[in-house]
Amino acid sequence: MNIALAWKIARRELRGGLRGFRVLIVCLALSVAAIAAVTSVRESIFSGLENEGAALLGGDAELEFTYRFATPEERAWLEDNSLALSEITDFRSMITKGDERALTQVKSVDAAYPLIGTVELTPPMTLEQAFDGKNGISGAVLDPMLIERLGLEIGDDILVGEVPFIVMAALTREPDNASVGFSLGPRSMVRTEDLRGSNLLSPGTLFESAYRLKLPENTDLEAQKQITQTALSDAAYRWRDARNGAPGMSRFVDRLGSFLVLVGLAGLAVGGVGVSSAVRAYLDRKTATIATLKTLGADRQTIFMVYMFQIGVLTLCAIAIGLLIGGAVPVLLGPVIEAMLPLPAQIGVYPSSLFEAALYGIISAAIFVLWPLARTESIRPAALYRGSHTGLQGLPRAPYLVALASLVGALIFSAVLFSNSAALVLWSFGGLAAAFVILVLAASGLRYAAKWMAAKRITKGRPALRLALGSIGGPSGDTLSVVLSLGLGLTVLSAVGQIDTNLRGAIANELPSVAPSYFVIDIQKDQIDGILTELENTTGVTDYETAPMLRGVITKINGQDAKEVSGNHWVVRGDRGVTYSAAKPDNAKITQGTWWPEDYSGDPQVSFADEEAKEMGLSLGDTITLNILGRDITSTITSFREVDFSSAGMGFVLSMNPASISAAPHTHIATIYATAEAEAPLIRSLSKAYPNITTIRVRDAIDRVVEVMKSIAAATTLGAMATLITGAVVLVGAAAAGEEKRRYEAAILKTLGATRARVLWSFALRSLYMGAATAGVAIFAGGVAAWAVTHFVMKSSFTFNWGASLIIVLGGVALTLLTSLWFSWRAMGVRPAVVLRSKD
Repeated sequence: MNIALAWKIARRELRGGLRGFRVLIVCLALSVAAIAAVTSVRESIFSGLENEGAALLGGDAELEFTYRFATPEERAWLEDNSLALSEITDFRSMITKGDERALTQVKSVDAAYPLIGTVELTPPMTLEQAFDGKNGISGAVLDPMLIERLGLEIGDDILVGEVPFIVMAALTREPDNASVGFSLGPRSMVRTEDLRGSNLLSPGTLFESAYRLKLPENTDLEAQKQITQTALSDAAYRWRDARNGAPGMSRFVDRLGSFLVLVGLAGLAVGGVGVSSAVRAYLDRKTATIATLKTLGADRQTIFMVYMFQIGVLTLCAIAIGLLIGGAVPVLLGPVIEAMLPLPAQIGVYPSSLFEAALYGIISAAIFVLWPLARTESIRPAALYRGSHTGLQGLPRAPYLVALASLVGALIFSAVLFSNSAALVLWSFGGLAAAFVILVLAASGLRYAAKWMAAKRITKGRPALRLALGSIGGPSGDTLSVVLSLGLGLTVLSAVGQIDTNLRGAIANELPSVAPSYFVIDIQKDQIDGILTELENTTGVTDYETAPMLRGVITKINGQDAKEVSGNHWVVRGDRGVTYSAAKPDNAKITQGTWWPEDYSGDPQVSFADEEAKEMGLSLGDTITLNILGRDITSTITSFREVDFSSAGMGFVLSMNPASISAAPHTHIATIYATAEAEAPLIRSLSKAYPNITTIRVRDAIDRVVEVMKSIAAATTLGAMATLITGAVVLVGAAAAGEEKRRYEAAILKTLGATRARVLWSFALRSLYMGAATAGVAIFAGGVAAWAVTHFVMKSSFTFNWGASLIIVLGGVALTLLTSLWFSWRAMGVRPAVVLRSKD
């Protein structure tokens, strides 16, 4: 192998221009640009979260307690070990103005709030002035959405629970709002001192208290965390600090970013098909050149290096263009992106993001280029004299196949490394591989079906149809390129469309029949009997459930740290609802073990949700340590039971025997199933009789979730559209590469007496057949993918939507038809004599 000679020949051939490589450059540049843009925005958000961590958190560090305040001893230690301390609480309640009620997320604060940042109010005033209120009534500040929803004006009297307040201002900026996470209602803010003595913050009610610390500059936060854990070893709390001021937001951004990168990789796969087609078409045109080089004594390694140099240089140029576009777009659209995000983002150029996109581009390009390059070995010197125009044939040799497998493994490993979610990557690549296999098999099936139909009577007297089918079934057709490029893009788009349609359908059609109308929380022990009596006597209430509820944090499993044992499962990431029951509930289905006797008073026992227990690796006899209101309770798992969380009804992961926890302060919750006509009067009656309770309308709660899902769906759809656009570019490239072949075919047919209309109709039928068939395969593959996501991830029923499918079919057919006919029309304009003489 003569590398210097190979580079010299490659350099001279590159002087001939980019003819044949435009598709390669556009496909790679688009795909790499999409990935670079997504990763750049992701890194911008992470950088903003890291640099603004203290401001987002509201302090340098925070200790959050579940449904209790810090003890005097705990608070004294925190004050002694910080420069400043601020106490806040967060809970849900109802705001009432006359007969109008609305759910709100209440934050109560002390005089030290905020430690970092500023609160902005309209009309302008200090938070202290707002809380002082008027006429002896304490003040409250409300989210503008809440003011609009209730039709309030500044100075109006309201009730938060049963506590009177006066609306003093609109809360236009809350400096630490990104640390709050998902909430069901708009924000309202009051002074904690004004809630003393009410049931809103009484023991057992559902609230969280947080203690924000301002620490000396350059404090080692990890060391401070260890010191705090040692000093407050008996306290159950969650620690957060400025290193990650909004962990929930960070996880969301990371997962959404990883998913969008995988969608981008799907686009890169589609672009790879275009790259492979462009390289194959280019090498097909170089058959005579390769045969000549072999005749003159060039070995196969030298020839391989000649074209590897050419394609490698152009690939690097395409990746550089993609990186330039992908890095520049977030910067140019920085103000727009920042305005759309609910958290800080430091928009800029991030080398790590560009490196990730470049790595994906290089590896994927190598995968799709190596196959046609390796098949240049099949070209023999005799091709120079035999006029072989059938293209590259056969499989590459074993070393090339091993190299291809290694490159695919490297691509998967890179995606796992950058996404931090091996399961997501592996399932995505598995789905992509399955789609590839299905589409390749479909392409083969289409070719054989076309070849078979071309020989049947159905084509008798229909020369245009026979010509179209014969061309599709021929060995040198572009069926595989069209099916792969168009099929992958339509498959992704089809899956996204079906998932979105089923999600909307589930909310619109299934909710009334499977979900309760309202959740009612914060029911005191002395109120539950009265509420049950009213529910039993109210016409329109079809069903209801009540249960005592406490909240606890699982700290240990079998005496070991719970997160180490369960792998940071969602059950142990925060506090969980806990109930108790002497008798086994009628709707509880025990899968393993036995329920305790009704009069049991021995050591604590717990019944655990079966599916979650399997995910966490729990067995009967394991022990669970729960911290409830600062007290550790170690229980033995004596049974597993089915818990259906998908119905939006009442479900508890943990249910314990009454003697173990019933003496602790707690409240009750209820779910109410009622007709639409009975809902409003019932809730008004309950709220008037029991102003401390909080009612949560299930449909409103789900609407908030849907808003988030719509944002995710929109981002995913954009990714799918990017994939489809790349597929369209590939189609254009495949049609452009086949223009010379169409020109030659049209010249032959015209010479034999075919009219221009008949030739053009033949080309149109060819495109219609491939477009419709490819769209049909994409609908099937996308439907299967959507069913899997809906069934296994969303745990919901799946209904195939034919409307969305029809749009995809028509779009696929139209795209293929228009692309093909444009280049076919150009081919028709050349005189047959000119084309045929050029082949002499």
